[in-house]
Amino acid sequence: MNGEQPKIQIFDPFGAAYELMKRILFQPFDFGKWIVIGFAAFISGSWGPGFNPGVGRGDWNFRSKTHHPFPTTETLPPWLIALFIIGGVVVLILILVLAWVAARGRFIFTDCVVKNRAAIAAPWREFRREGNSYFLFSLAVGFLGLLVVGVLALLILLPLGLWGRGSAGHSAALVFALVFSGLVFFSFAIFFGVVSQFMVPVMYRRRCRAREAFMDVSKLVLHRPGPFILYLLFSIVLALGLTICGTIAACLTCCIAALPYISTVVLLPAFVWLLAFKLIFLRQFGSEYDVWVAPVAPELIEAPASPPPIQPPPAASPPAPPT
Repeated sequence: MNGEQPKIQIFDPFGAAYELMKRILFQPFDFGKWIVIGFAAFISGSWGPGFNPGVGRGDWNFRSKTHHPFPTTETLPPWLIALFIIGGVVVLILILVLAWVAARGRFIFTDCVVKNRAAIAAPWREFRREGNSYFLFSLAVGFLGLLVVGVLALLILLPLGLWGRGSAGHSAALVFALVFSGLVFFSFAIFFGVVSQFMVPVMYRRRCRAREAFMDVSKLVLHRPGPFILYLLFSIVLALGLTICGTIAACLTCCIAALPYISTVVLLPAFVWLLAFKLIFLRQFGSEYDVWVAPVAPELIEAPASPPPIQPPPAASPPAPPT
């Protein structure tokens, strides 16, 4: 980032990502390749809109037909309490396992797009260290964020408890404390969300740990926040468009296209397009952020002709056909 900074484009990488998506999925079209890459996108967490079943209807019906109070820990039998605890532990373990798989899946999906191949087992083994590092780091950051917000809430709300309840000053201070805590949590979530989006490409490119990638991307975002703000706003628009397309597809297929994995397969061009857009956007900041100049990555993308150009990676032999 020394010397003259390159001008960062938004729409040129988006157009180049579209061309890459067509090359991967349609030139030529291979249904087997489509299914495998779709599975890679699925385990990475790229899901289409799923079902949103209504909750509370059965609860309202229950309340309308009974006058008995809800059971408490004093009225519940011990075996049922133990069952709830075991169920909670099982759900927590399942969530952690899915998060671990998704962390590894991000590298698998990135590898499929970078190398234009349909592979699961090879990148699963190859990026074992990076995937585990990303999972553990995300888990630690999540707990740290909750801890910081909790401590901040206690520091703000405990002094308010000393005030007279019901007074105008107490109510105003309580509203201010809640709004301030919410803004802090929201800002932290947005910043980490943006940084984590680009941690995987950096780790894929350099084969580094998650902490190193986080520090590097954080410095990059803080040094040049403008392009990342534009990227975030544009990504929100794209996410809304993807949600609309997914909802239409689900309605046209009687919700079949909303099922897990099937929704990913149906919307795979959009997911590949978005991932390629992120990778090509990031490569504009220098060769150290370009996943296509890694020793194992082939040449896949040509730079746009309009200035300022997105410099392509060094020439390499044509990619081998997918296995």
